[in-house]
Amino acid sequence: MDKKTTSRDGTALAYRVTGQGPTVVLVSGAMSTGGTLAPLAERLAGHCTAVVYDRRGRGGSGDTEPYAVEREVEDLAALIDAVGGEAALFGVSSGGALVLQALASGLPAGRAAVYEVPYADFLQGGAEREAVYKEQLNKALSEGRRGDAVELFLRLTGLGEEVIRGARQSPMWAGMEAVAPSLAHDDAVMGDGLLPRDRLAAISVPVLAVAGGASPEWMHRANQAVAEAVPQGTYRVLPGQTHMVEPDVLGPVLTEFFAGGDK
Repeated sequence: MDKKTTSRDGTALAYRVTGQGPTVVLVSGAMSTGGTLAPLAERLAGHCTAVVYDRRGRGGSGDTEPYAVEREVEDLAALIDAVGGEAALFGVSSGGALVLQALASGLPAGRAAVYEVPYADFLQGGAEREAVYKEQLNKALSEGRRGDAVELFLRLTGLGEEVIRGARQSPMWAGMEAVAPSLAHDDAVMGDGLLPRDRLAAISVPVLAVAGGASPEWMHRANQAVAEAVPQGTYRVLPGQTHMVEPDVLGPVLTEFFAGGDK
């Protein structure tokens, strides 16, 4: 991130701008920074001005207590102001939930797209799973057990115990522990983990909800429900893709939605 701006509460936000065309702010999910979405930004740069940023509490951005989802909405407002005052939004996973929260609260954006927001309504036992995760996550973080917090998140995503043990031994683990406190931010953004239909009904701009064809059925149903709940919502499936979507596959879809075509 080579640029900085300041949010309403004084928090410094690090961001980078790539390309030219309609401006799109890209919002990362849990355990991610703006750099995570840099390959997608490069894919969009031929037709869009793509803005990636480190959400508060991670990367080059600051973190001001107490946290509230409203502060992250203000972060988006500050970024939009910093890049010219007009922008569309794209969010992946819990970053998509933040985008939807921001739109429902009235943040001005021309349109938005989200990829696989993990609302657990359509996962068997999903509500109970989310409640247990929230309780255990908050306990681990309050006790300073960052590694355990990361494990809880990885387990929530479906990784097996052997893979998690291997991750603990990897060079990446220290970096994951460093951003572990931000897991509480994503948990707050997701609320109770269920689709906020009433809030989505208040969104007044076009929203494209996308899922990967190789992702679990419950994820398809969750994001189709997003499209159905938003008055101007549409739904699209990318064949062969999973939650770790390939920029070369997603990029042309977003280009068409935000800039009118992959020329």
